[in-house]
Amino acid sequence: MAWSASGASVTAVVEGGQGWTQIGQLGLAFALASLIGLERNWRHKPIGLRTHTLVGFGSALFVIVSKYGFSDVLGSDVTLDPSRVAAQVVTGIGFIGGGLIFVRGDAVQGLTTAAIVWMTAAIGMACGAGLALVALFATAGHFVVVLVYPRLLVVLPHSRHVGFGLRVVYEDGRGILRTVLSECTRRGFAIVEVTTHQLEHDIRGASVVAVALELRGQPTIEPLAVAVSDLDGVLEVAATDHTRNGD
Repeated sequence: MAWSASGASVTAVVEGGQGWTQIGQLGLAFALASLIGLERNWRHKPIGLRTHTLVGFGSALFVIVSKYGFSDVLGSDVTLDPSRVAAQVVTGIGFIGGGLIFVRGDAVQGLTTAAIVWMTAAIGMACGAGLALVALFATAGHFVVVLVYPRLLVVLPHSRHVGFGLRVVYEDGRGILRTVLSECTRRGFAIVEVTTHQLEHDIRGASVVAVALELRGQPTIEPLAVAVSDLDGVLEVAATDHTRNGD
């Protein structure tokens, strides 16, 4: 570490990684990660402002620590690989992202959220490495993907997942729900959500249940609705269709 007679403290601080340059890098990471988090909050996503800000800010800090945090132990017999600490950030974010992905039946949820957390970490690391222009461009790319791509997918042919709602009212205790779910899967539908609630007893005193299914994966639901309505013990079947873009 170099010292000068007139400005020893300033030179020491800068070379030790604690100058205004590093503060600026952390500030940029904080700002860009906060923008990403605000967008997720605006879309009412479960992982929002605080998590994304901390991920981006922390990633930048890890890179700065990796670059400067061990300079006081360097010597002729001690070398430093600045990439080692930064590389572990990628591994750690991988564990966080893995915890955000849920598989329910044939439907996978949380992939985009996990990817955005991973992207936020990468932007923070770029800020910590002094790659401000790269970080800004990557942030702009993020907003293009999450704001423009959904609209683009709507107009592209064969780019939409057709989603359906299926409501089935049936007599409880006859294994009908299991049969309905098996029929959905057999016909190539992914079961996104299942909601059941108890209804009043019918005129024979039997317990009646209504189940609402969210399905996707096939272009039409009519054959499935007909097959379900033919099941013994099914009292009512109602199907609705809607379009969900694939983002």
